[in-house]
Amino acid sequence: MSAISSSRILLLAGLVLACGAVAAQAAQPNVVLVMTDDQGFGDVGSHGNDIIQTPTLDQFARNGTELTQFYCSPVCAPTRASLMTGRYFYRTGVIHTSRGGARMATDEKTMAELFRDAGYVTGIFGKWHLGDNYPMRPQDQGFQHSLVHKSGGITQPPDQPNDYFDPLLWEDGQPVQAQGYCTDVFFDGALDFVEQNKDRPFFVYIATNAPHTPLIVDEAAWKKYARLDQNESTAKVYAMVENIDTNFARLLKKLDDLKLRDNTIVIFLTDNGPQQNRFNGGLNGRKSMVYEGGIHVPCYVQWPAKLKEGQTISSRRAHLDWLPTLIEATGIEADLPHQLDGVSFWPQLTGSDRQPPERNLFFQVHRGLHPEPRHNAAVVGARYKLVLNVGSFGQEKLADVPPPRRTGIQLFDLEKDPGEKQDLAASMPQKVDEMLAAYDAWFADVKSTRNFETPPIVIGEKAEKSTLLCRYQDGYYEGDRHLGWNVDVPQPVLVQIRLNQEAKKGQKLMVEWLGNITAYEIEDLPHPGAACQLSRGSGRLDVWLQTEGMPREYIKNNSTTGDVVVNLVGD
Repeated sequence: MSAISSSRILLLAGLVLACGAVAAQAAQPNVVLVMTDDQGFGDVGSHGNDIIQTPTLDQFARNGTELTQFYCSPVCAPTRASLMTGRYFYRTGVIHTSRGGARMATDEKTMAELFRDAGYVTGIFGKWHLGDNYPMRPQDQGFQHSLVHKSGGITQPPDQPNDYFDPLLWEDGQPVQAQGYCTDVFFDGALDFVEQNKDRPFFVYIATNAPHTPLIVDEAAWKKYARLDQNESTAKVYAMVENIDTNFARLLKKLDDLKLRDNTIVIFLTDNGPQQNRFNGGLNGRKSMVYEGGIHVPCYVQWPAKLKEGQTISSRRAHLDWLPTLIEATGIEADLPHQLDGVSFWPQLTGSDRQPPERNLFFQVHRGLHPEPRHNAAVVGARYKLVLNVGSFGQEKLADVPPPRRTGIQLFDLEKDPGEKQDLAASMPQKVDEMLAAYDAWFADVKSTRNFETPPIVIGEKAEKSTLLCRYQDGYYEGDRHLGWNVDVPQPVLVQIRLNQEAKKGQKLMVEWLGNITAYEIEDLPHPGAACQLSRGSGRLDVWLQTEGMPREYIKNNSTTGDVVVNLVGD
């Protein structure tokens, strides 16, 4: 054989291998995950709601796979933490939804980081709610492109002033003035992202803030439902959900037009039950409650290339199961720093004989940064469900919950009583003791992970040049008193601190850092500020106005008053 012939053979072999590699990459399924906010089990037509118009979601459920017993946390940030990590949110640094309780530790590996590391291009559009500051922003946690609002919702502090129409958003960390209705804007961004990355595998996370309050939607759209004898809040929610359905149809059409639908895993779910009282498919309770109405939500999936049409999964699955399921479904290598709590249900999706083992699912969340045992908690087993002091979400301490709302221990047979109407605790003490023991072991286990410590906000050269410390979203509280922010300063740094509060004559700007309090004279009363040298350390940074000889006054409303901007000046 000649040298030329040998080189040609080697070249051809190389081309074959290269083509094989490209084909293998092309065979990787895309993943699109759509999650709405405060859309309950009954907020789709297929669950018995004959008023709301959700034709696309209804057909998607019929033609795909519906998880009929799917669970999430009763409020939003905890659900998002578990969805992104495959772990119980108490392990991640997230405690609840605001006042320092919605920041996720950066050593948690997110779904976005896993897909990015596997060669996917990753994008988020909508609501993140796991940290607005470095190093907890979506762009710090695996998303290569982000178009999001801050805080837990558009118009919530610090996202004020803002509106669902033409909202101010943040694209890759920079403010942008969007045009149009927020849900349309988020889907527009996602569809453009899909178009731009159609030749490589992508992971797209569309997390709408609708139909979360404030209930802002086109007037003609909600009055259509008002004419069907729905109260104003329900009419507005239904109009917001109908808009989501319309945008979901646009998403599916885009995938069809690009010939990507067959090899794209599309998932639809919601983050908790409805915030307002309305039809909920016969389930008891709503958002913030660990009754079924707060944690049992719609969930559908399609992957035409791999999954059968028109199937249901009736075993109990949860938000934390999606990450291990997608790892198995896509075949990506997952270098995980922590053990997962979720269990893959990929065998059930594909009709395999290998079935996930039966297990208990655990739910709990309430205000405050110090979770208490048996406080608004539940254990959901294969058949029975234990409920502990439901309805106490708004109180930090269970002892402060009024007795009529402290429901104690309840037991329900979900197989016979999905509406949770008959309490069996008194007649089945052995089952109660068994599930209580499981709960107590779980609570001790999740507490041992981080001892419920939330991660600090980092201030320094490697962080953001300007850091907004939001009192409502990230402040540290004792009761209703705001006492600053937990921050980390890796190296000494000179900063300009400016307080969002108008000072009165005679007041001074008080800055506390690492236990040292310094008083600064104020030259600009409408915009009080000072240059401060922050020494290296981790602890509480507190800033307030005070008149000498007078007690400190605390701001008690949920506004942006009292927020602080920290701008870096230098070393």
